[in-house]
Amino acid sequence: MSRASGLLLHPTSLPGPFGIGDLGPEARSFADALARAGCMFWQVLPLGPTGYGDSPYQTFSAFAGNPYLISPEDLQADGLLTPDDLAHRPAFPTAQVDYAAVIPWKRALLQRAYARFREGHFPHLEAELAAFQKNQQAWLDDFALFMALKEAHQGAPWTAWPEPLRSRDPQALARARTSLADAVGQVVFEQFLFFRQWRALRRFASERGVQFIGDAPIFVAHDSADVWAHPELFCLDETGQPTVVAGVPPDYFSATGQRWGNPLYCWEAHRQQGYAWWLARLRTLLDLVDVVRLDHFRGFAAYWEVPADAPTAETGRWVPGPGAAFFAAVRDTLGAPPLIAEDLGVITPDVVALREQFGFPGMKVLVFAFDSGPGNPFLPHNYTSPNFVVYTGTHDNDTAVGWWQRASEEEKDFLRRYLATDGRDVAWDLIRAAWRSVAKWAIAPVQDVLSLDNRARMNYPGRLGGNWAWRMEGPLPEDALARLAEFNRVYGRWPHGGGPL
Repeated sequence: MSRASGLLLHPTSLPGPFGIGDLGPEARSFADALARAGCMFWQVLPLGPTGYGDSPYQTFSAFAGNPYLISPEDLQADGLLTPDDLAHRPAFPTAQVDYAAVIPWKRALLQRAYARFREGHFPHLEAELAAFQKNQQAWLDDFALFMALKEAHQGAPWTAWPEPLRSRDPQALARARTSLADAVGQVVFEQFLFFRQWRALRRFASERGVQFIGDAPIFVAHDSADVWAHPELFCLDETGQPTVVAGVPPDYFSATGQRWGNPLYCWEAHRQQGYAWWLARLRTLLDLVDVVRLDHFRGFAAYWEVPADAPTAETGRWVPGPGAAFFAAVRDTLGAPPLIAEDLGVITPDVVALREQFGFPGMKVLVFAFDSGPGNPFLPHNYTSPNFVVYTGTHDNDTAVGWWQRASEEEKDFLRRYLATDGRDVAWDLIRAAWRSVAKWAIAPVQDVLSLDNRARMNYPGRLGGNWAWRMEGPLPEDALARLAEFNRVYGRWPHGGGPL
């Protein structure tokens, strides 16, 4: 780990005319801007296909890509769409993603592209598609059939499907593959387009010295191809319903804890299979990104198990996770993959020991640093080693300006004294504090680079609706890029030590 920096921005938040950010020209422009500012990393949220609530942390697959990120302009460049296809679109808002408007329009566009592909002559794409299907068959076949079945059952969860499909009777699945062949082909084609465009974007970024930090949520959604295809790996009853679910216990922020509702892993079954599902998941993700952030790392040491019929997380219990045996399998199979441990929340000594045993960098978040005096572990002078990634904030927090507006007078006073500032430019005060810290990597959400308040916040955990919608309305301003470049030079974060002072 050399000293470096980056920005956090999910592709949905990119600007553009099609209602949602995508992997096309604006993504390439953003990667180019990072390079010009001397930032090595572009951090994204999970890239999977989102469902109800539009959360990238609740997706229909831990392996698949989000088809709504496919660039219409790049499809036009491939000849799969025409200018007329793109000319007739709703008047999308520019500052927010209106998913209710975007999704049906994007779905119709992708269906048009698939129809043109089937009717036209695209020999190079046909060969690429065949290779993609062969290489990704282990997860793609199940996912494509899952999505086709879900559409055929009006979006109902797989536990509400007829029993032969729910229990994956081979004859029922074979009949479904035949009767739903067109829908299955559409899903496969969309995944091909996503992976093709993502890899083109990654090549573009890599040529400019920019790497991607991806995100692996520890848990998967119950209504997903993963659980449907591998029920033996999860704690389910005979009807496919979870017997216990994930969450976190009561704490300072919530008297009843948080009941997330995700099915929990049957870790003994994973161990007996040599952690094959998890290893395949990480291998697929590491084929798309350069570094992986392991969400809720503490769950690998111990996780909070909540009875499925409990209305809150109060009645849960701590259960040991897979621990060192799992990460030893990861190391033995994948070498020493670059992983970041999201070690936020109530962290016990066993979590720290597990992270340190395998040398994973942890996380520090500066908006947590000013509420308890000079002993706060998130303050830069308390970083015990450089083996951390420091963030001004994350997608689950207030923006820096939003935090400042809500902070107590005691917190504000301590920040002013600690950073020797008046707080009028607090987002950039925190960026500077992160960049000059000993932490090897420093990351800021784009909202903080733009000094935006909580109207630009990405997610409020536990709030239903209104999340994951913020978008940039234009490219990063040149003056902000110049400030980042100066910080990268002065604090030794310019890639490979370059960048004249």
